[in-house]
Amino acid sequence: MIYKNPVVKGFYPDPSVCAANGRYYMVCSSFQFFPGVPLFESTDLVNWKQIGHCLTRRSQVELGNAVSSGGVYAPTIRYNNGTFYMVTTNTSVGRNFYISTTDICGEWSEPVFVDQGGIDPSLLFDDGHVYFISNGTDDEGNEGITQCEIDISTGKKLSPSRTIWKGSGGRYLESPHMYRINDGYILMAAEGGTEYGHMITYARSASVWGEFEGYKNNPVLTNRNLGGFEIQGVGHGDLVQAPDGNWFILHLGFRQIDRWMPYHHLGREVFLTPVHFGNDGWFTAGDNGTTAHEYEIGIEGVQNEKKVWDLKNTDPAVDWCFMRHPETENYELSGERFILHGTDKTLDDIASPTFIALRQKDLCGTIKCSISLDRGEAGVTLFMDEQQHYDLALRCENGRFEAVLKLNIGDIKHVQKSVPIQDNNAVLEIEMSNFVYHFYVTSRGKKYDLGTAQTKYLSSEVASGFTGVMIGLYAQQENTAVFTDFSVSYD
Repeated sequence: MIYKNPVVKGFYPDPSVCAANGRYYMVCSSFQFFPGVPLFESTDLVNWKQIGHCLTRRSQVELGNAVSSGGVYAPTIRYNNGTFYMVTTNTSVGRNFYISTTDICGEWSEPVFVDQGGIDPSLLFDDGHVYFISNGTDDEGNEGITQCEIDISTGKKLSPSRTIWKGSGGRYLESPHMYRINDGYILMAAEGGTEYGHMITYARSASVWGEFEGYKNNPVLTNRNLGGFEIQGVGHGDLVQAPDGNWFILHLGFRQIDRWMPYHHLGREVFLTPVHFGNDGWFTAGDNGTTAHEYEIGIEGVQNEKKVWDLKNTDPAVDWCFMRHPETENYELSGERFILHGTDKTLDDIASPTFIALRQKDLCGTIKCSISLDRGEAGVTLFMDEQQHYDLALRCENGRFEAVLKLNIGDIKHVQKSVPIQDNNAVLEIEMSNFVYHFYVTSRGKKYDLGTAQTKYLSSEVASGFTGVMIGLYAQQENTAVFTDFSVSYD
């Protein structure tokens, strides 16, 4: 099979993977969005289908006060003796926890909390013992990759937390994952920050407690020195072995809008890079330690890609998500139409406005939908966070309807253009390209050009944070809006 990176497009950062029952399962970070921790399934590591989420109940995760890029960070998924475990951090309350299930397509348990700090937690099941690993500070105040043994049934610590590796010298040591391979232990991590200096490093030891010896050619995988290359920010990965014995790293990275323009707005995506173990037990990755656009691997099949996302071929409970904990009575969702009931909460608020969204999955394409509303404001938003979003909407003021394009960039809240329309309904359309979004509205057969906005102002380089652009439908100001014929098609 020849496959192209990324293998999962759009804002799905911090991938973790496990193998079970002839399939692979992957989880990703979700931050302030709910349901939390998207869950994917694959038979070949290349084609992934989202099958649900791990955190589907408010009792499992509190997001009410989660700021943008707060909330749920860097999950790890593991499988042991018929049970799946997902461990993560809710940074908004500052605690690490795990949940479990024996039915990957069913409900997950209530959280079990572990009294070890840091973020990016992971689990290692080894010879009847369970080790909890995170990056933070141990019981003696030492910083680095920290580990304790736990009782998996209760989360209780069975040993003190102890720092076992301090990394290779890069900043922001994170993303620890431990593996028992042959007769030794490999500890893989990320360093450099989840930006242009991101990298994957690793060490190995004969003992689970160390001492760990770093790979002499660390980093084993990074694109930090590839100027003029679209794929950047490579790091934060998880090792996985295919049935034929070959190894891969499933990891994050991002695509710049152009090879010479260091901006990315789709968020951190999922990449797959081959790994080769040498006879000495050390491994190398990718093309001389870098991740490429394309690989040919010894897996049968073809890479499939869904080009059109609409109301009929998406599932509101799987493909769509809300901002923090939704007020469910404000949503009537079906394959024919979405009815949203607006409130006084807006897209600028740290709250849960009436908002439901898909991730933007590629740079070029078209968003289109029909909308009608009784009063207030509703429309389509390209949402990065509360301060950075572009809104194409209908609104009613003093009994008169108009179509409006609003650009929100930092502290600047600007109405780019508005046009009066005679009806309370219209067709909204956004053309997406690498560099600009182009906004249109059609009413009574007449198409109005409302202008453009640059994609780079919704990028992580401008907005900061760890998320990506969400294509959202929203309503506000105590109203009812009906969305039909919604679709996102990618070139």
